Amino acid sequence: MNSEQEQTARSNMRWAKSEGHIAIWGNIALAAFKFFVGSVTGSIAIVADAWHTLSDSLSSIVLIIGLKISEKPADEEHPFGHGRAELIASVVIGMMLAAVGFEFVRGGIEKILDGETAKFGALGCSAMIATVVVKEAMAQYAFRLARKTGMTSLRADGYHHRSDALSSVIILAGMLVSYIFGEKVWWMDGALGALVGLMLLRLAWVVLRDAGNKLLGEAVPEETKKAILEIAQRVSGKSDLSLHHFHLHDYGAHREITFHIRLAPETPLIEAHRCGTEIERAVERELGIETTIHIEPQKSADSGAGVPARKS
Repeated sequence: MNSEQEQTARSNMRWAKSEGHIAIWGNIALAAFKFFVGSVTGSIAIVADAWHTLSDSLSSIVLIIGLKISEKPADEEHPFGHGRAELIASVVIGMMLAAVGFEFVRGGIEKILDGETAKFGALGCSAMIATVVVKEAMAQYAFRLARKTGMTSLRADGYHHRSDALSSVIILAGMLVSYIFGEKVWWMDGALGALVGLMLLRLAWVVLRDAGNKLLGEAVPEETKKAILEIAQRVSGKSDLSLHHFHLHDYGAHREITFHIRLAPETPLIEAHRCGTEIERAVERELGIETTIHIEPQKSADSGAGVPARKS
């Protein structure tokens, strides 16, 4: 990794940590307010939403710890660095979302079965409106930094903020229905709590799926293949390299890619080495991906062809 890439990585970490600290203190303040309102109104939906908000603070703490670990340099036991700690943090966040969602569903159903109701009032509405505004602002900030840095854990944290805003919108709508129809919808509070729980379970699946795919390994995006092909053709001056057999290894801030190219069988070894090295350096310089190239002799049509360059 060159000095420019190292500077970008450090800058990304600073942005990510700032998002985490803002989220922690903002969520603690919101959770305290909603706990107070929930205890006054007797609403399980508001109390559950307060726990959801508090869980956001816990997930942000997990995020900061994951980012701190991912900054550690490579060592003998971890030759590719500790960047995947950021993905592990995303998995922990997803599991926390799932646990909170399950509790929402269980608590809501229990309240309906027990025939309990709640009176929300203006105080309850004010808590939900404040949550919607603040949490959506925090979500937008996290998503913006995720696009800027490419960090999966920031995207996961943004989903967590958004889920809180959406759950508060649903609770607010239920409050309005309760205000209009009164005792006819006594079950509204429990139903809202269960519905919020189902939303959280779905969001947990999205977060776990995205992080899990990166940990298990994903196919190289077609746009990345196309960019590498253009670089290889420009640097080598050859249009028949037949790039194929791509493998991408994602370690958070550090990414490595391997692929094969084909050169004419009569190409001198020193020329083949020079060509491969120049392509590797150009890909790392322009795309920020460390590259390893395997060079093969071009084959005849009946001996097994790779993926033609124009289709990679």
